Amino acid sequence: MAKVIAISISEKKGQKKHNIPEAKLITDFGMEGDAHAGKWHRQISLLGIQSIDLMRAKGADVNPGDFAENITIEGIVLYELPVGTRLFVGDEVLLEVTQIGKECHSGCEIQKQVGSCIMPTQGIFAKVLSGGMIHVGDTVVVEESASE
Repeated sequence: MAKVIAISISEKKGQKKHNIPEAKLITDFGMEGDAHAGKWHRQISLLGIQSIDLMRAKGADVNPGDFAENITIEGIVLYELPVGTRLFVGDEVLLEVTQIGKECHSGCEIQKQVGSCIMPTQGIFAKVLSGGMIHVGDTVVVEESASE
């Protein structure tokens, strides 16, 4: 079963995110108090713990939140989900995948450490379709597509 293993937030852009035990997600906006929230297609960023473990294996000293992701998840290969996939997080929140990967900022610290970064290929972004509270340990369920 997939679950949330970390929730990360930064109050200002360019700041390293720090981990928090719970967060309020706002419909069509993102995480309350997070600098990257707003009315755009990348309201929430997600990364799988296996991607972080991959970077650790390459020698990077990294933890959940270090890639500026809002939610770190265990049990789903996130970057294999197609755009449009919906994810139920906890009891209230519904997210829709809007983008897979993104260009890293020039001079990304992770890239300097190990020569590569995972966000361009393994990070995903979503918009908040239905807001509410999320907590570390919440289950994450991929909605079955109606076209299947």
